[in-house]
Amino acid sequence: MLFTIVEIAIVAVACCAASVRCVHALQMERYQLPAYRHWLTRNRDRILKENVLWAFAAALMSWYLPVLLSMFMAGEEARQALAGWLVLALFSGLMAFIAWRDYTRPSKRPFAVTQRVRRLLSVLLALCAAVAALLSAVHIPVYFLFAGMPFMVLLAAMIINPYEARLNAGFFKSAKKKIREHKGLVTIGITGSYGKTNVKFILRDLLSAKYKVLATPASFNTAMGISRTVNDQLKPEHEVFIAEMGATHVGDIKELVELVRPKYAILTSIGPRHMDTFGSLENIASTKFELIQGLPRAGFAVFGSGDDYVNRLYALCRHEKCRVGLEGDGEVWLRAEQLTYSERGSSFRMVCADGQTAHCRTRLLGSYNVKNILLAVALCQRMGMNLDEIAEGVAKLAPIEHRMQLIPGELNVIDDSLNDDADSAFEAMRVLSQMSGRRIVVTPGLGEQGGRESDVNFALGTVMADCADSVILVGRRAFSRSIVRGMLQSGFSRSSIHTADDMDDASEILQEISDDGDTVLFESRIPEYEEEE
Repeated sequence: MLFTIVEIAIVAVACCAASVRCVHALQMERYQLPAYRHWLTRNRDRILKENVLWAFAAALMSWYLPVLLSMFMAGEEARQALAGWLVLALFSGLMAFIAWRDYTRPSKRPFAVTQRVRRLLSVLLALCAAVAALLSAVHIPVYFLFAGMPFMVLLAAMIINPYEARLNAGFFKSAKKKIREHKGLVTIGITGSYGKTNVKFILRDLLSAKYKVLATPASFNTAMGISRTVNDQLKPEHEVFIAEMGATHVGDIKELVELVRPKYAILTSIGPRHMDTFGSLENIASTKFELIQGLPRAGFAVFGSGDDYVNRLYALCRHEKCRVGLEGDGEVWLRAEQLTYSERGSSFRMVCADGQTAHCRTRLLGSYNVKNILLAVALCQRMGMNLDEIAEGVAKLAPIEHRMQLIPGELNVIDDSLNDDADSAFEAMRVLSQMSGRRIVVTPGLGEQGGRESDVNFALGTVMADCADSVILVGRRAFSRSIVRGMLQSGFSRSSIHTADDMDDASEILQEISDDGDTVLFESRIPEYEEEE
């Protein structure tokens, strides 16, 4: 009886801990149950294969280990006891390894053990204990519990979501009230499929020369993230509040606009992000446009250019507005000319439609970073700053980690490892082509391209062939094959294409093929190696 109770408790805790990957996926999907179900569908074979395999292995061992021990031990009761403890210890060790492996797995957004996660895990643990007790009561090995853990996480989320909704409504209401009561606070909303985080930090740094500015942290772009920032950090001395606004479903931006009530808006771009939940680019565009529609009568909107959907939304906007862009982007209010790159960064000239000009230097690399700067500059102008003082701020901008971050040294590094946008990746290759020395690319390829992953990575390979001298492809992904095809069809030497299982392997290859003065570009996020073969 004592062993049964201990077994139920330990198996419940172990299975709960080993489900960190599923809990992380739920967190990545912003606790949206339809999105988590879609993740389960996409990963069903891989996830369930491992869970079912180890559950059956443990169950079989619990059945047959006593038989094996009978060859060495005479007492049946002692055999059963020893076998039970051995299987329990081995299963617990395996679950601990799986939990550690998944917790430390590279990810665009690392797993955060928040208060919400702790509450979810508490409910999950209670469910696991109840199911394990039921299995034990009907004489089914409790180790079968692990086979159904992805769905146990779903059930736990369904149970706790009503409570979380009430809790979040209170945080939302409190933040909304705090913003309304903050007299004179200028609120700014930034949205788009790509670039909104970069624009937010650039705008924050430029406006800080004149105003006391609060901006949401890097990944805080949901209703709860913004509410938490407001409730915890907004002070009476703040004059400007900048809110990055993310979305995975139609209507998400409208909710954020209700919270922040922005006076100014920036729309960066429209692209195929979260197509699985939006369904179409039209839905993405209409959702992003909710920010513009939510502006007050005296509101002001800044748009990017060179994007058909953004251009259409610009035409639909009935508020005061302006566009920014590079040479060749058509009629814009603010544009960048004479753009060049070097190991020290970017250089360009800003030109306003009213005739104002200013020369700029920045440590940020890439035309898309220059576009991000222009989006922020246009709003700074609107808020009373002149081009010369803005140009001084541009020179002080620090590169954002892992987003075309230039790290000079004996081996010059361009770190673009958080990028997953195709246009930005192509631009990174063009920047690399202007660097001195040999040019090396380390990349796993580009994922999540709205179903066009093969075509996009083939195109990336053709561009890479013209811009790089050597390439290291990381991870066993289908994307790598498309890149190789594109490179070889463009005449790139196969001997200059290297493959690596992981970053440790890639680092060894890089040491062998690089010399002082070379430039290496780390492009796109390193994959979770087990996801795709």
